[in-house]
Amino acid sequence: MKYSENALNILAAKSYRGIGNAWIVRNLKGNESVERIVSLLNKAAKEPPTTVEKFERLKERLKQELLDKFERYCDGIVAVGDPDFPEHRGSVKDSERPVLLYYKGNLSLLRSSNINITVIGLLNPEDDIKKRERKIVREFINKGATIVSGLALGCDSVAHEESLNSNGYTIAILPSPLDNILPASNRKLAAQIVEAGGLLISEYEREFRNKMELFSRYKERDRLQALFCDAIVLVASYAEDSAERWNLGGKKLDSGARLAMKYAESYKIPRVVMYDENTDENNPMFDLNRKLIKEAKGKITIINRDNALETIDKIINRIRSAKEQGKQEMLFN
Repeated sequence: MKYSENALNILAAKSYRGIGNAWIVRNLKGNESVERIVSLLNKAAKEPPTTVEKFERLKERLKQELLDKFERYCDGIVAVGDPDFPEHRGSVKDSERPVLLYYKGNLSLLRSSNINITVIGLLNPEDDIKKRERKIVREFINKGATIVSGLALGCDSVAHEESLNSNGYTIAILPSPLDNILPASNRKLAAQIVEAGGLLISEYEREFRNKMELFSRYKERDRLQALFCDAIVLVASYAEDSAERWNLGGKKLDSGARLAMKYAESYKIPRVVMYDENTDENNPMFDLNRKLIKEAKGKITIINRDNALETIDKIINRIRSAKEQGKQEMLFN
């Protein structure tokens, strides 16, 4: 398993109470001595002062735990300050920036030079929605994009599967550690992604303690889906008030796509929705799509049956042009 001394330093620092992502982003750049890190921790951590010797022992213990647990499941750990740590897209506050990733597969797919398109949506899409999603994914793959999603059931699975069927690359961002992939029913799909040259990534080395923590991890996974893409595509999703509007009996509806699209808007990541007003107007599965189109007032891209190929071509060309010119802001206007 690959890791740097910097990654071990950051892993150890994160274990101190009061040390979060924002502190690490602001204080650790990858070239600090252990003495410097310990000095910084003693000023910020909410626990008794530590020493260089204690910090080194902590690092050694964490390294051994990682090797014992992850050697079969994880290719490596990469941390902010490492040369190969992926650069996020968009504008994000320090507390939401990733600082440590566990990975299996081709980490280079997260490079900022790569064109990554996140595709998200419902857990239970209708067959027609799946068919239309497959066409969109296939066309992005044909244009050289890598597809990013969250390995969930429904639209996420369709995005990964169609990427593989189209001989493309895909990245799965997980809410669980690499040795216990969720959902369990998609573990075979996860293995296929890696075998085909794709990538699995996670921010977690341990299991969640309770349902509240798991929910928080899903939210954090949704933010990474926005941060590691050049555009995010919403296939279909309910809105917050869909159950009430359509008399769905208080049924709990998907929220992940809503969160990911909110993060994308916050980070100024270009947003795209699949929607055809001729067929989707009275389908509750497109409530969020309609809501976003209305709120965006022309500042969101719409893909329908008639314009899919042309629109995807424009999206890819704009991303490629912005990357070639080194002007990320071109994507956000």
